[in-house]
Amino acid sequence: MVQQTQLGVSWVGCGSAHPAMVLSNTDLSQVVDTSDEWITTRTGIQQRYLAQGGESLSALAAQAGQAALEMAQVDATGVDLIILATSTPDDLFGSASQVQAALGASQAVAFDLTAACSGFVFALVTASQFIRTGAYRTVLVIGADMLSRWVDWTDRRTCILFGDGAGAVVLQASDRDRLLGFEMRSDGTMNDCLTLAYGSEPQTLMADKTVQQGTFQPITMNGKEVYRFAVKRVPEVIEKALFRGGLTAGDIDWLVLHQANQRILDAVADRMGIPSERVISNMARYGNTSAASIPIALDEAVRSGRIKAGDVIASSGFGAGLTWGAAIFEWG
Repeated sequence: MVQQTQLGVSWVGCGSAHPAMVLSNTDLSQVVDTSDEWITTRTGIQQRYLAQGGESLSALAAQAGQAALEMAQVDATGVDLIILATSTPDDLFGSASQVQAALGASQAVAFDLTAACSGFVFALVTASQFIRTGAYRTVLVIGADMLSRWVDWTDRRTCILFGDGAGAVVLQASDRDRLLGFEMRSDGTMNDCLTLAYGSEPQTLMADKTVQQGTFQPITMNGKEVYRFAVKRVPEVIEKALFRGGLTAGDIDWLVLHQANQRILDAVADRMGIPSERVISNMARYGNTSAASIPIALDEAVRSGRIKAGDVIASSGFGAGLTWGAAIFEWG
């Protein structure tokens, strides 16, 4: 009997997209009691892109996906699977199928994956398992969010943070496995630290029968707890992913973290002994785009020539759930 060799995963393309409208810190100071200096010193954010009326998450995700397919020189009909990591779909039943249709990826199965700001890392790991087992050969992973839909614009603690965007990567089966290690974690006991919670009003059907008629409440966050959680847990999860790959922090060429707060990026890099010049950061222009933040940062770094084929990247997402995870991979 011939023993089947397990397939590996290669990263062959990336892409990103964002809405046209820019909201600067100065603009925000006209909406809530804040200032450019206050926001910049506490978060590193200077502006963010926001979707306007009529703009859809599906269209933005498809735009990022198309850019990734073009870099990879893969026709949409050659995609086997699309995973859309998002917490803000156009349709609560899921938006991945709308993205599949927009791309013309007629042979692809598509589904949404929700893990908030950890979503892209979780989707990468999920996609890799389908490839490693031989179930699919070409997978498009998209991280996309429009958190502006659910922001309380009177709360200066949260409205300053979030922006809208989408990023994507194309993964393909390969003889060499470039996913070097990963680790994923969840802790539901800390769920109330960061929520976009369901809210309801009673609706009476008849005298003795009442159901819920609901929507979702704006984003709420305990910033201090989330900061403490991220600074402690992110280095740990990266170290565990490195250990699984037989690597150390010294093997990392680039640290590409979820773009939540510049102080978190600086603290994680410092704890791991990674020089600041190896940390990819674009939050000054984008803010926190949730599941989109890692692939947008990755796409910009690849297209600018900073990240090159063969570079080892440590990526970590962290956020609501609470969830966190890391993936160590070699670009190319």
